[in-house]
Amino acid sequence: MKEILAIISFLGLFGAVSAQQDSLKLSGMYAQMTFERFATSIERDTPYRFYFREADVDQIRVNVQLSNSSLSSALNEILLNSGLTYTIDSQNQVWVSRGRKMQMELSPDFFEIKAAAKVDEGNSDASDLFAKNKLYTIGRATDNPNSRTAKLSGVIRSIETGLPLPGAVVVERVNFTQMVTGANGYYELTLPKGRHTLIIQNIGGFQEQRQIELLGDGTLDMRIDETILSLDEVVVSSGALSNINKLEMGVQAISIEEVKRLPAVLGEVDVIRGILTMPGVNTVGEASVGFNVRGGAADQNLILYNQSTIFNPSHAFGFFSAFNADLTSGVELYKGSVPVNYGGRLSSVLQVDADFGDEEKIGGSGGIGPMTGRLALHGPIGSKTTFKIGGRATYSDWVLDLLEEGTDLNSSRVSFYDFNANIRHNFNDKNVLEITSYLSQDDFSFDPDTTYNYRNLNVAGTWRHYFNDQLEGNFTVGYDSYDFGIVGIDNPLNAFDFSFDVSQIHARADFEYRKNQNHIFKFGLHAIQYELNPGSNKPFGEESIVIEDNLQTEQAREISLYFGDEFTINDELSVSYGGRYMFYQIYGPITINDYVPGAPITESNVIGETTYGSGDNIQTYHGPEFRVGARYSLTNQSSIKASFNTMRQNLHLLTNTSAIAPTDSWKLSDPFIKPQTGGQASLGYYRTLAKGALEFSSEIYYRYMNNLLDFRSGATLILNDAIEQDVLNSDGKAYGIEFLVKKNTGALRGSLAYTYSRSFLRTSDEPSIEKINGGDFYPSNFDQPHNVVLALNYELSKRLNASMNTNYSTGRPVTLPISKFEYGGSERVYFSDRNAYRIPDYFRIDLSVNLEGNHKVDKIAHASWSFGVYNVLGRSNPYSVYYTPIEGQLKGFQLSIFARPIPFITYNFRF
Repeated sequence: MKEILAIISFLGLFGAVSAQQDSLKLSGMYAQMTFERFATSIERDTPYRFYFREADVDQIRVNVQLSNSSLSSALNEILLNSGLTYTIDSQNQVWVSRGRKMQMELSPDFFEIKAAAKVDEGNSDASDLFAKNKLYTIGRATDNPNSRTAKLSGVIRSIETGLPLPGAVVVERVNFTQMVTGANGYYELTLPKGRHTLIIQNIGGFQEQRQIELLGDGTLDMRIDETILSLDEVVVSSGALSNINKLEMGVQAISIEEVKRLPAVLGEVDVIRGILTMPGVNTVGEASVGFNVRGGAADQNLILYNQSTIFNPSHAFGFFSAFNADLTSGVELYKGSVPVNYGGRLSSVLQVDADFGDEEKIGGSGGIGPMTGRLALHGPIGSKTTFKIGGRATYSDWVLDLLEEGTDLNSSRVSFYDFNANIRHNFNDKNVLEITSYLSQDDFSFDPDTTYNYRNLNVAGTWRHYFNDQLEGNFTVGYDSYDFGIVGIDNPLNAFDFSFDVSQIHARADFEYRKNQNHIFKFGLHAIQYELNPGSNKPFGEESIVIEDNLQTEQAREISLYFGDEFTINDELSVSYGGRYMFYQIYGPITINDYVPGAPITESNVIGETTYGSGDNIQTYHGPEFRVGARYSLTNQSSIKASFNTMRQNLHLLTNTSAIAPTDSWKLSDPFIKPQTGGQASLGYYRTLAKGALEFSSEIYYRYMNNLLDFRSGATLILNDAIEQDVLNSDGKAYGIEFLVKKNTGALRGSLAYTYSRSFLRTSDEPSIEKINGGDFYPSNFDQPHNVVLALNYELSKRLNASMNTNYSTGRPVTLPISKFEYGGSERVYFSDRNAYRIPDYFRIDLSVNLEGNHKVDKIAHASWSFGVYNVLGRSNPYSVYYTPIEGQLKGFQLSIFARPIPFITYNFRF
């Protein structure tokens, strides 16, 4: 039922019970009924509203028969000898308390009644404890007096930071009219005129209520804090309700607090490893941050930090992700129906939201772990600007010495750093400027003679303009780049310096127009200018005789127009539809080979070459992408959804590994390598259980993919000026079913995810010099049929909690030697069909304990400790298998990254 805060003396109002209340008579039989159920029944049939602590009434059983009785007489009988008293105020609010009766002696102007059309909590003191029960009068009775309904709208913000809260749920208590806020925290409800109670909850567990008197159209902007007001008859779980009510399916939202509760690798909180606890998401290797979604390759995921594209989302061989959790406010993964305003990748979109700092005071956070240290600072600059900056760095290689002896990583050395700087400036209520930037640098070596380095650089600025209450525009310009280099000095005569880089300048104009509560239109324009250096190899040092080799620079432009509508037909049925149209053009200067028409693209079929001047059009591709979805609410706690969407991708990753590696290079679509295209159909069922404490979802999907890149056996991917000769165009298909059970309330929280999925490739039927496995479908490198992840967190006390993460998955496919034969006077090895075998299954358990410092408010800094063990069982999970000739015999080896338990301890602080 209702559980109110300890401070209740201020809730009184207006003196004794009026004669009007005594005139409300009750009749009926109430037998063997809990007090909560009795109160719910009375509230349903009368204007009375009850307020009490659940613990005070949980032992009371109601056994009364009423016949034209007043509520006062009923309560006198029910509460007799219970130690509880009650007070009924003039607003028909019933306050049940233990001990003395509540005194209703507040001044008449305690509740500030505003007849204006707009009420803004944001202008009040953030410490206003009375907001939850203050009565807000919205609108004017003289506005549209013939209408029985009125529109209530506003923006939900954090009371701590003042930032809009996306994904917050606003629910009207009686009729369950509800809405989930968008990225700008905006909500809009159409309600009957009169008295209402609103329940508001943010992702992460914040829950509040507001009392309103709705006279006409008006606005109520709200700020909610971390105080949880638990109302048992309306248990609002924002994640679950968002999942049920949102039109999108296959969307996983994870708060930073959820990520921090997971056991970490080497004590570092990892955003991307958080999404690996979700169904349909896995990774092919332990030391890999690259992830695969629903049978797609790692390069088919669009990874965004706000609006900046991150090309390589990893540090230190994949041990750590590129995202500093202290500079991140939340994560959303779209793996089913991708919103119409996103495009450019085939599988998914990972949206990592930047944090812009506190509006009230200067603060900070940081941590010291076994391998990394981090520090972040944030706060206001003047009255309208906030900032947040932070960085991480390594300071020791000692942990690598703990890895399995004999592996390359055991003798490796690594260092990295990253730096974020985010600024937000509020010019006024209608104009906001946000600037985000990210810089990272990695340097590592597998042996002293060869060093590797790679770098991400991103900067973007977004101007958000609110034209009016219905139309919002976001205008973004930015620059993204990624480069890597290899320096080899094993032999001074062959010493070399190799480099690769890709960069893009992007501009976006995104609009959202809320015509009314039933239509949300999204439309806009995206433009990207690509520049790619496929490779450059130069001599290193004066003694080197390496001949300089520079591949031709590639340039292209991409323009996309999109439009979409989310249409609420009625309370049960909503649909979304829309599309993108993408134009892509690669242009000169460049020289390309000409091949015999209709023949396989091989060196022997080259008949000449064509040179294009600067700006000359070489090849143009264009085509539509479609988005269609529907949601039908079976009840307030369950819904079914269906969707279909198509995608296009113009950028390809050239790699001969299953996971993203630092030496992987990118390739633009050209006359020989077409854009990847594909589509996905999904069907899902969503439900909350146990009064909203449990969230259940199940989705089934089927994907098709065209123009994928696979490679000939023995293909050369680095410094290949005719890469099209080693590329095999392939088609793909993937299908599967996913289950998720999630608990976000109580001492024990966590999730259980199971995925059955299959992913296959097939060399396409166009002329090709080689067809893998005879042109039949074969398992892709990331085909792992079974995947189970159990993530649990148990709160032993307010200061102490323990976490466990258990992961099982089927071993990924590999190609193995199966026989040997004599040919040309030497012994040769015959390999199986591609990916005909599998490495052993993967299984791992991680444990951690998080200890908070005391919760004194006046401390200079608040500290916490994290202790844990990664791979508690010490299982030698294979990363890959490989074969090497030793003394004339071909020997097989299994490579495991973390082949023993890895303990960690991390000290965290914030101030």
